[in-house]
Amino acid sequence: MLEEVKALATWVLIGDEHIFRQGQSVAGQVFSYRKIEDIEQVDDENEVYLIDLHTLNPEQYKLGTLSVDCEKACGEVLEYALKLAKKQRLNGVVYAPLNKEALYRGGYHFKDEIHFFASLLDCTEGFSEINVMGDLWVTRVTSHVPLKEVASLITKERVGRTIRFAHDILSKAGIQQPSIAVAAFNPHAGDGGLMGMEEIQAISPAIKDALEMGIRVEGPYPADTIYLRLNTKPFDCLVGMYHDQAQTGMKLLGFNRGVTISGGLPVVVTTPAHGTAFDISGQGAANPVAMINAMKVAIKLAGF
Repeated sequence: MLEEVKALATWVLIGDEHIFRQGQSVAGQVFSYRKIEDIEQVDDENEVYLIDLHTLNPEQYKLGTLSVDCEKACGEVLEYALKLAKKQRLNGVVYAPLNKEALYRGGYHFKDEIHFFASLLDCTEGFSEINVMGDLWVTRVTSHVPLKEVASLITKERVGRTIRFAHDILSKAGIQQPSIAVAAFNPHAGDGGLMGMEEIQAISPAIKDALEMGIRVEGPYPADTIYLRLNTKPFDCLVGMYHDQAQTGMKLLGFNRGVTISGGLPVVVTTPAHGTAFDISGQGAANPVAMINAMKVAIKLAGF
C-alpha cells in the first residue's frame, strides 16, 4: 500500500488472510498489518488492520477461473463490511472488482452489486452508479438492463431524477454548482423526431425542468461526439442514457484509472471501474492505479 494512501485514513482489511498472503506473493509486495478479531480492537490510527473471516483457502480454487465458492465468500465479506458501515463502525467501504455472474451463482440473487448493497442498507430508491475519471464524473439513466429495454425506460421522470442525482452527488463531493452535459439517446439527437422522439418527449423537458431548479445542465448532445465536446468545453459530469454509451468513452480516456461509486446509499462505497481480468490473474501484472483512486475517492466522499 502506498504510504500516501496509508496516511489518509485508518485502513481495515476484511477477508481471508490466506487470500491476502497469496495476493502479496503474486504481486511481490509485503507490508505489515495487525490481525484483529473485531472492529472494536482498532485503537491506533497509524496501523493497518486485518479481520480474517476464514472464508477460503487457496487450495479451494484455481486462479483465473469462475468460482462460485469465491464469490460466495466475496458476498459474505461485503455483507460483513457493509453491516459495520451501517452501524457507523466504518466510514466507508472500498472493494476490489467482482464478477456479477459468480456473485449471483454464489447465492446473492441481485442483478448487480449496487442492488445487493441497497438491500443490505434498507435503501429502496435514489441510488445509482457514478464513475469518476480524473475531473470527469459519469452516470447514466439506465444501467444493467438489456439494450432492447432501454427505450422504454427513457422517461422525463427518470432523466430528471438522474440529472438531480448527479448534481447532488457532485455537490456533496465539494464541487460547487457542477456543470452537467446530457447525452441524446438516438442518432443525431433524434433529428427533430425523424430518428426517435425520446429527445423531444423526455430528455429535453427534463433538462428544462432542471434548469428551472437552478441546475447547470446542457444538452441533449449527440452521443457520438459528446466526448469531443467534453474536450472543448469542460463539464464536471456527463449523464448518458445507457451503460455502454457512457462507459465506453470513459474507459477509453483511461481504463486503468476509473472509479465506480455506488452513489445515493447511506454509506460510502467505491471500487475500481475495471473488471476482474481473469486473463491476467496470478501473473502479478494488474495495474493498482484504479484501486488507489477508489481509496482516495472514498476518503473524499467520507469527508476526511
